[in-house]
Amino acid sequence: MTLPFDLRALRYFLAVADHAGFTRAARELHVAQSAVSQTIAGLEARLELTLFHRHERRISLTPEGELLRVQARELLERAEGVSLAMRELHGLVKGEVRIGIPSMLGSYYFPPLLMGFKARHPGIRLTVIEAGTRRLQDMIAAGELDLGVITSDASNRQLERRPLLREEMVVCVPLEHRFAGRTAVSAEEVFEEPLVLFQDGYFHREFVDRLAEELRLEPRIAFQSNLIPLTKAIVRQGFGITTFLRRVISEDDLVAVSLSPATYLDLSLAWGKGAYLSRAESAFVDFAMAHREHL
Repeated sequence: MTLPFDLRALRYFLAVADHAGFTRAARELHVAQSAVSQTIAGLEARLELTLFHRHERRISLTPEGELLRVQARELLERAEGVSLAMRELHGLVKGEVRIGIPSMLGSYYFPPLLMGFKARHPGIRLTVIEAGTRRLQDMIAAGELDLGVITSDASNRQLERRPLLREEMVVCVPLEHRFAGRTAVSAEEVFEEPLVLFQDGYFHREFVDRLAEELRLEPRIAFQSNLIPLTKAIVRQGFGITTFLRRVISEDDLVAVSLSPATYLDLSLAWGKGAYLSRAESAFVDFAMAHREHL
């Protein structure tokens, strides 16, 4: 059976669909626009389908094109996985691991792990992306990341996961705050205070939003910032309090106070379900699992 398309035609098709135009697609592919136009025309002829609506200055996908877009992306990702597997049979190991880490973890928990892996595998390039856990999940699903550190909950069951870290979420207050001399405070007491929170999509923010929803309370949000040093400075000056993982609070002028009851966050190392892991990626997963007790 002869297929009505080849991988090159699918790559051209996806480039046109993603860039909504032939000119930008040709620029991305480093080929002439005429080559892209001819390839798409040939693909439509072989499929006997119209894939794009051609408007005067823009194009858009037809329903048939939308369906092909999903299928083509999956097919190309599988083809790349097969190609990588075959190259590794000849000892050509993929030289890069792309891993996504939330900023709180990347700054305070992961440097020793990343440096330790690099020392053991100096030929492998590590690319670390900072983003919220929800964004990281989307990037893994889209193939933009090989691995990511995410919160362990029902929303990411479509990913392969390995338990990595369990850490207490605590309240961060300045020395002179009324909570500073206590061993624990209730969530209700925390929501009476002005809060400094991360933006939506970060586990820090989801933790607070989930507590507020359970208690049917409205957080008093004074500041929103994804910058940990700025958040600490705001808390230090008395403009609000926040929640952090316990290890993040190490300064002498800030105090970590447990919630009552004590609350812990579970984090996992994740990748696409059924996705092919290169030797480099598998090596990182194995290294992380072997050294997770040091996180």
